[in-house]
Amino acid sequence: MNDKLETYFKIHQNNFDIEEPSIDHFKRFEKKLISVKEPKIITLKKWSIISIAASVVLFIGIGIGSSFTKNNLELADVSPKMEETQNYFAAVIVQELEKVSAQKTTYNQHVISDALTQLKILENKYQELTIELYESHQDQRIISAMISNFQQRIQILETLLNQLETINQLKSESYEKHV
Repeated sequence: MNDKLETYFKIHQNNFDIEEPSIDHFKRFEKKLISVKEPKIITLKKWSIISIAASVVLFIGIGIGSSFTKNNLELADVSPKMEETQNYFAAVIVQELEKVSAQKTTYNQHVISDALTQLKILENKYQELTIELYESHQDQRIISAMISNFQQRIQILETLLNQLETINQLKSESYEKHV
């Protein structure tokens, strides 16, 4: 096998390009790199904002859609004070999701995706709690669990925002070290 390889190299030794590129080549290449803008990042930012906005609409839609079914009971159906509480928590969640949407980049999209998965799990658990609340005739423990569920979702979003800030700081520090 080695004999075949050596024979091949001997036969084709004049065909190999072993010259280094000229210095002008590197200058032209560097000029091209500098002049290239980053349209993909802009496109990804727009796409990520749209995807997070769609997630917000989905969460709100699930909440509104679930209130029309007859086998569950929302916090808002319990009393006017609980309706105020539910509206407050829902508004805070939407605000936090908008903040997350504004900070989404290619560097942190995995972290955001994980947090949205956790939020979806809590939303599903909340839907189960609405059914239990209906079946238990407004058991106070279930109402407390529903409020706790909202608080957990807000806590996940606040933790996510802190993580995004840390990622941005690390990215900025790393950039400063290289410049």
